[in-house]
Amino acid sequence: MRSLINFMAITKSGPMFLNSINADGEVKNCYITKKLEDCIKEVGAQNVIQIITDNASACKAASAIVESKNSHIFWTLCAVHTLNLTLKNIFMAKKMEANVAAYAQCSWIMGSLMML
Repeated sequence: MRSLINFMAITKSGPMFLNSINADGEVKNCYITKKLEDCIKEVGAQNVIQIITDNASACKAASAIVESKNSHIFWTLCAVHTLNLTLKNIFMAKKMEANVAAYAQCSWIMGSLMML
C-alpha cells in the first residue's frame, strides 16, 4: 500500500487541490513537517489558519511544529478518521467477550454502512 498525502485548501470559491505526494519510505515526522511548511509557504502563511490531518503520531508531531512556528495556525484532527477509528473499535469489540453487550447495542451501524 502506498502512503499518499494530499494537500488541499478551502477558499471562498470552494475546495482546491494543491498537491499530492508519495511518502513511501520517508521518515514521516520530518518529511510531513517539511511538506506542510512548503505548502504553507506556497499559499502564504497569512492565508492559512488551520491544518487538518489524520490522527497518526507523525501528523500530530508535524502539525505541532508548524503551530509552534506560526501562532495563528492551529491543528485539528480529521473527524472522518476519528469516526473510522471509533467504528473499528466498536466492531473489534465483537471479538472480545467483555464487549459483547457494547457490540450488540451498536451492531445496527454495520448494517447501515453495508447499505452505502
